[in-house]
Amino acid sequence: MNIKPLGDRVLIEPLSEDEKAKKTKGGILIPDTADKEKPQEGKVVAVGDGKVLENGKLQPLSVKAGDRVLFSKYGPNEIKVDDKEYLIAKEEDILGIIL
Repeated sequence: MNIKPLGDRVLIEPLSEDEKAKKTKGGILIPDTADKEKPQEGKVVAVGDGKVLENGKLQPLSVKAGDRVLFSKYGPNEIKVDDKEYLIAKEEDILGIIL
């Protein structure tokens, strides 16, 4: 797969249901309906060069390939490449990096 996001966009591979934690650390099972409006998780596959500021300077992105991130559910655009689903999001749609 050869996709290079432009500007301040990020290519994200959504986590599969197996990779998402379905239990809390205390062992409480979380039903599927509980995460309907929760932020989504994914792995950053590729990032753009950065955002061009009003003064013409390039501001690099805060995320990098390999980061596990939380992003808003309705922000990214869905694409399909080689029968695999990916998301392209602006950096502002990413809520945080999971450490």
